[in-house]
Amino acid sequence: MEIKDLKIFKTVAFYGSVSKAANELSYVQSHVTTRIQLLEKELNTQLFHRNSRGMKLNPEGKKLLSYTDNVLSMLDEMVKVVQDSEEPSGELDLGTVETIIRLPHILSTYHEDYPNVDLSLVTGVTEDLVQQVITHQLDGAFVTGFEEHPKITQHDVFHEELTLISNKAMTIDEIVHKPLLVFKSGCSYRAKLTEWIKTEGIHPAKIIEFGTLETILGCVVSGLGVTLLPKSTIQHLEEDGTVSTMKLPDKYSHVTTVFIRQSDAYLTNSMKKFIETIQTTTDTKTGLLRYHFQ
Repeated sequence: MEIKDLKIFKTVAFYGSVSKAANELSYVQSHVTTRIQLLEKELNTQLFHRNSRGMKLNPEGKKLLSYTDNVLSMLDEMVKVVQDSEEPSGELDLGTVETIIRLPHILSTYHEDYPNVDLSLVTGVTEDLVQQVITHQLDGAFVTGFEEHPKITQHDVFHEELTLISNKAMTIDEIVHKPLLVFKSGCSYRAKLTEWIKTEGIHPAKIIEFGTLETILGCVVSGLGVTLLPKSTIQHLEEDGTVSTMKLPDKYSHVTTVFIRQSDAYLTNSMKKFIETIQTTTDTKTGLLRYHFQ
């Protein structure tokens, strides 16, 4: 059994498709099919349910995937340990929710101080990002509304106030007739908004999911519906009168943004310095950036 076979297996399991896995790995489809067949022959068991729509892990495949994740993460950690040096370098694969407007300052400060580190950033909702950190797909992530997890270490970044946003001042009775504009399930803002409307006995006209912050804000401004977002995210729109806000009870209007990482993962100098950068560029009590002038 070769490491590359486990990588091929994991990619096929992720996409549920040989063709998509081959495209991702830059292999021809026949090579991917052959390696999966050889792996199944070596283990003397089928790993997938195969049908016209693709491939889905069977119980044996799910067991192998669990071990594969551990093996590949240990291999990745081994490389990081061996290559680690006093001067931060290498790669940091990070994730973030979309609404952290202070993130560019953190990233630019880090890049200026440690230019030999290659940063990559993906966006998503808290639930998905937490899972990607747990499975070592990401080195760390900025998330909101995070609850403690035994495999995760968290670092406070800042605290923020959430506010209900509409294109004009509205009463609760008027909100009832407006769609809720939200990110997909797994978003902490959506969870708080849903919890609040249930408490108020509100039955929204419709819930519409969006993939980007810009689209949600654009639809709020156009009058399509209402949403719940950090006040800092829409402060400029509120100041120029583009949107109106409604304060919610404290239980639903406060959120902490944290940076999370795998508890048992090797802490490289690149990650240590990134965490230090977070701590030196933000004030976790006020949520304000600390600017340093020289």
